[in-house]
Amino acid sequence: MDTSRLDPELVAPLEAWLKATNGGIDLHDIPAARRMMDELAAAQMAKAPPIEGVSIEDRWVPGPAGDPDVFVRIYQPMDRPARLPALLWIHGGGYVLGSVERDDLLAKHLARVAQCVVASVEYRLAPEHPFPAPIEDCYAALKWLSAHSTELGVNQSRIAIGGASAGGGLAAGLALLARDRAEVQVAFQLLIYPMIDDRNVAPASETLPDTLVWTRENNRMGWRAYLGREPGGADVSPYAAAARATDLRGLPPAYIPVGDLDLFVDENMTYAQRLIAAGVPTELHVYPGAFHGFNGFVPHAEISRRFNADRDNALKRMLHR
Repeated sequence: MDTSRLDPELVAPLEAWLKATNGGIDLHDIPAARRMMDELAAAQMAKAPPIEGVSIEDRWVPGPAGDPDVFVRIYQPMDRPARLPALLWIHGGGYVLGSVERDDLLAKHLARVAQCVVASVEYRLAPEHPFPAPIEDCYAALKWLSAHSTELGVNQSRIAIGGASAGGGLAAGLALLARDRAEVQVAFQLLIYPMIDDRNVAPASETLPDTLVWTRENNRMGWRAYLGREPGGADVSPYAAAARATDLRGLPPAYIPVGDLDLFVDENMTYAQRLIAAGVPTELHVYPGAFHGFNGFVPHAEISRRFNADRDNALKRMLHR
């Protein structure tokens, strides 16, 4: 593993993670990968200090027509005014891993630090439920959040959507879907190193080195599971892969942070440039020496603290305009 470009504080924790996972995530066996990641996340959460002052409520909300209801966990500050902005949070995991539970501490943190209601959605995972099931679950949760804004004490005009990795990809697709269906107003999209381009699936080679944590092979397999076919072909919906969208006009303001050693850095930078060209207020941050998901892997590193503080400040700024 070439660590020469890595931020020095990230090297030892990455090596320890690769050792603990026997080389990292392997999507050739998705059930095994789910078990491994859930166990690692549970161990990490058990060591984390509790986050006080945030209440949690679990709800089942109506799913897409003809489909099951969708589980949504609501987080809100206990000491709060009558109306708050809201964030629909979408967990990551390559479209095949992850859960509301695994993002529990992050959702609590965002609710407290941004003084907002966070609705975290348990969308159906691929490959058991390929596109459009996951994005339609997210849309159903967004529609419910907007429709029940009075009950939840939410300012209907200040609802943001966001997620990390595949969650960021779903958020980007959801922004397009919400714009086109014109039923719900979205105020802001928080796209944390989003997985948005199914064409970024070239195998690793001498001239195209592999990426840390989220490999090129994992990316291909995640996209194949989500699309239900080989990625990179014709006629892929922009609601599945937002980079496929030809018209980005009229989307909500966006914030996109990514590390320069992340497989998604090029697709994220290109998407940010296209958003700007389409007249969408967009903030792009590229963090040198950082790999995919580094801010969760090594939260105490200086670069991670800076990344997370920038993310939190952007969310606060956009929600409380």
